Order: sequence, then C-alpha cells, then structure tokens
Amino acid sequence: MKPLRPSLRFLAVAFVLFASALAHAAAPTDRPIIALWPNGAPGSEARRTEPEKIVGSNVSNIHQPTLTVYLPAPAIATGCAIIVVPGGGHARLAIEHEGYSVGQWLADQGIAAFVLKHRLAKDDATPAGTTQPYTIERDALADGQRAVRLVRSRAAEWAINPTTVGMLGFSAGGEVVAFTAMRAAPGDTTAADPIDRPSARPDFQALIYPGKSGQIIPEKGAPPVFLAAGYGDRTDISEGLAEVYLRFKRAGVPAELHIYAGAGHGFGLRESNKSPAGAWPTRLREWLVDRKFVPTK
Repeated sequence: MKPLRPSLRFLAVAFVLFASALAHAAAPTDRPIIALWPNGAPGSEARRTEPEKIVGSNVSNIHQPTLTVYLPAPAIATGCAIIVVPGGGHARLAIEHEGYSVGQWLADQGIAAFVLKHRLAKDDATPAGTTQPYTIERDALADGQRAVRLVRSRAAEWAINPTTVGMLGFSAGGEVVAFTAMRAAPGDTTAADPIDRPSARPDFQALIYPGKSGQIIPEKGAPPVFLAAGYGDRTDISEGLAEVYLRFKRAGVPAELHIYAGAGHGFGLRESNKSPAGAWPTRLREWLVDRKFVPTK
C-alpha cells in the first residue's frame, strides 16, 4: 500500500481531529433529549433546525433549547431532581465538565438530572457586528423557567417528587439559575399547554462560581442555596460570593458557602480533579440530605 501524499495525509488527520471534536461534545446517545418547545422556542421557531456549533467540549448556536435526561436506576432513586445549567460566558456551553459529567454523577447518586442547553445572549456563532438575537433576562430565563416546568409536569413519569426540583448552575449558568430562582413564575392551572401549569420556581438552587454576583439579590422566602467557588477566582466571584452568602443570611434564607483555597474558575466536575474542590459534588449531596431534599438511607 502506497503512503498517503502529504496533502492527503493532512486531510486525513484533519478529518480525524474534526470528528473527534464533534464526538467530544456530542450528547450521550443513550440519553433522551427533549425539546423544551417541540415547535420551537418563542421567537426562535424559524431557526430551530439550525445545526449547533461544536468545538471541542463547547457547544453554541443553540436555537432549540433542550434537556438531556439522566434518570437514576429505580433501586436508588431518591425522588430529587436537578436541572444542570453549564457555563461559558453566555457565548457557549461547557457541556462536558459542567453538564454531562455532572448529570451522570447525579444519576449515580439517585438524583434525576437534566442538562439544559439554553439560548445564549453572546453566542459565539453570531457573526461579528451582528445584533445578538437573545438576551439573558428574556430568552435564557424563559428557557430556565420552562425547564423547571417541564420536569415538574412529568414528575410522575420520571418518579420525581415535584416539591424537590432544583437547579445547579456554573458561572454564566449560575446567573441563569439565580434569575430563575429570583423571578417567581407561578403556574397557570388553566393553561392549554400542560407544561405551563406548574410553578417555574425551583425548590433549591446551587450556584457554582456564578457570574454577576452583584445582581443576586435574594428576597425572604427565596429557595435555599448552596454556594461554591475558588479562592483564586476573579474578585467579583471569590469575594462576591461571600457577600451573596451574607445577602441570603440577611434575608433569612438557608445558605451554605464553600470557598476552596486551591481552586480558580471553571473547575466543574472532572474525574482527574482530586483536590478538595473536586469533592464539591459530595458536599452538595450532603447539603441536599441535610435540607431533606434527598432522603437519608
């Protein structure tokens, strides 16, 4: 067999690398993927069939928001559910270490998990100089609220307790979770769409190195919160999250704060991370048990 000419060899290598990148961020093929709005999200109907942009473990160009479903084995199911919202500066979603790996870990702990792909306010697939079609407080928030409602609407089917449905967000995804928790959206029991009938307010929230901490202003009666970040993160997060904790405290809302001395931004959930910051999911589960969102065995 003759060796490939240099040009053909380059193309072959490029194809392998491209295919690998696509596969890296692709949703697990054994997990159901559910569109939040089967006919397209409000304002995005005409673009819902556009392919997503996938680069490494990042995904963008999201016009059809979805949930990737991770259900625990029935023998270990706790009835608790968490909607996982990856970060990425609102330009992309870090879908692996802040999404799929978290969903799998939660399912292994008996917690139903739903990884949210939401519309991005600074989508890196939007050409430079072009107006972004989405905003955080309109579209990303609408996707977060719809995700909570969808999970609650199918609670019986998925063996979920509809009063223990929470949200977990990283970085920019933490902003989406915080807005969803702060912007109470009661359900409409007369709505024609059954998904619109339950409340969109999560029962608890977990904010992992969330952005724009200055905008997180909880009111009395807000959902309890679990907070975590790294000491080496930028000031508005590493110091700002301590102030967020105090705001929850002043509002009389149960809160727990973890600042990891040896961590910076974006540690997410990686099997290779053996530092104390890498154990934040265990601390989260302990908190869920302590707050009685997850039953003790």
